[in-house]
Amino acid sequence: MARIKLAYLGGGSTRAAGTMASLMANGADFDGSEVVLVDLDEDRLALIRTLAEKMAQARGLDVTVTATTDRRAALVDCDAVLSSFRPGGFEARVFDERIPLDHGVIGQETQGAGGFFMALRAINVLKDVCAEIEEICPDAWIFNYTNPVNIVAEAVTHHSPVKIVSLCEGPIYFAREIAETAGLDPARLRVTMVGLNHGCWGVEHDYDGQDPLPLLAEAWERRRDDPTLEPRRRRQLELAVAMGAVPADYFEFYYFTDDVLAELRAKPTTRAEDILRWSPDYWRHYEEQAQSDDPRLDPSLSRGGIHELELAIDVMDAIFNDKDETHPVNMPNVGAALPGFPDDLVVEVLGRCHRGGIDVVPAKRLPRHVRGLVEMLGEYQALAAETGWSGTRDDGVRALSANPLVRQVEVAERVYDALAAAHRHHLPARLLPV
Repeated sequence: MARIKLAYLGGGSTRAAGTMASLMANGADFDGSEVVLVDLDEDRLALIRTLAEKMAQARGLDVTVTATTDRRAALVDCDAVLSSFRPGGFEARVFDERIPLDHGVIGQETQGAGGFFMALRAINVLKDVCAEIEEICPDAWIFNYTNPVNIVAEAVTHHSPVKIVSLCEGPIYFAREIAETAGLDPARLRVTMVGLNHGCWGVEHDYDGQDPLPLLAEAWERRRDDPTLEPRRRRQLELAVAMGAVPADYFEFYYFTDDVLAELRAKPTTRAEDILRWSPDYWRHYEEQAQSDDPRLDPSLSRGGIHELELAIDVMDAIFNDKDETHPVNMPNVGAALPGFPDDLVVEVLGRCHRGGIDVVPAKRLPRHVRGLVEMLGEYQALAAETGWSGTRDDGVRALSANPLVRQVEVAERVYDALAAAHRHHLPARLLPV
């Protein structure tokens, strides 16, 4: 079993309790390890530390949990860095969602102008993190969940020697969701999804040895007028049938833009504002459970559920315990694993995870009728990463003009300047309007 030191950046976040539950569920594979929780809020760090320590004790695990606001100190002798933080908190995400809507375009955490500014803030922090890792623990891996995970990894892989893999459960839960929508057994549906993070498509589909696409078509005819089917699930099913492949549900922003934009503008609150309203309940639940000798998180009262960032724990386990497992990863497209995309572009494909690292697995080519949009998103991804690492306001406007949800130069200029002004305390001066 692996004995490692893990620094968790974002260890005082609303998701941290669930992440610690994930780690302790696999805790026997990490006996003798140390987890250092790193964040800005000492009180919340102390609470998550208490929860994690009690989870470990209740399971008889030899896992030490410490907490600090000193990131450099936390990195000493680290083998792994779990990155899952939100610069500016959910208050910043409100700007990412609200301001683009004011300019007639979609605002979202990872997509469009909102996702772009989340990327700029995240890269601004991770640039310093990478420099510290290079100095303090150069052999450590970054297991990244900081959004947008593809743009973050794109920036780091081009400008730092630090080993990084970005992770997201999307390729797992997209298939599960569409199976549930169609009335199929999720455990029997196998879909290989590749492309970009939040921009992937199924290229292999199997349901107990048969093609599930006709079953999805039958479900669409049966449920297309079903008032109980939520719009996001409806669009995912309709798009799967229209394109002949299971899609990431984020494609609703591109293939149903007008409908989604109208819904977002009609809704009185943004997603971030909703989460801010729910957050006090999460922290009350964590405080209550911290009084127990065996904390148990209620999925309905825990941010994201009871096992958060589970894929990161699985990939760490596979690497440090040399399990040679295959998981969805976001890594450079070495050897054109995803045909038709640049070798140095970070893509979402399967990766073989073992002690020697991660080997991307060759994938089938995306169908031509969906590949063009993914290629456009890939070019935008590269531009966004360069802007975040070393670019200027002009580079940012060009990147947004290349984003399929923005495109128009005048809109890109207006929304860029408005968001840059709102986020000025979290951005370097080179990215601010003159």
